[in-house]
Amino acid sequence: MAKIALIVGTVYGAAQYVAEEALPLLTGLGHEVALYDEAKLDDVLSFNADIWLVVSSTTGQGDIPDNVFPFFLDVQNRFPLLTGKKFAVIALGDSSYDTFCAAGEKFRELLLEIQGTELAPMLRIDAGETLEPESIALPWLKQQFALKSEK
Repeated sequence: MAKIALIVGTVYGAAQYVAEEALPLLTGLGHEVALYDEAKLDDVLSFNADIWLVVSSTTGQGDIPDNVFPFFLDVQNRFPLLTGKKFAVIALGDSSYDTFCAAGEKFRELLLEIQGTELAPMLRIDAGETLEPESIALPWLKQQFALKSEK
């Protein structure tokens, strides 16, 4: 089973709710999970996770939410290599905007840049199609992490 750092970027609470619903699902699959809703890089690094799971909404003009932006900048500036570690991103957005899921895209690009290995293609959840993002995220998580836990 894996150690998963669950990093949340939220504005109105939807990404936070998805993460809070993901926590019992992932622990139920046998993983050790630490939830970071005000992530600090040193805390995430000291947890020594096998997988970084980012759940983030997009705000403004494709911006990263304020609660996780300092973490994003710290990762970008300190560049801690994730060689041999995996990551996955769940991005929440609204496809009626040109910046649909841009915060998730920025996280994905950064995690690839620091040599993380993408566990699965980024999941994009469109607020224009569902008011319950957890109904899409939880089955996806179960599919991705149940398979990984059997190895």
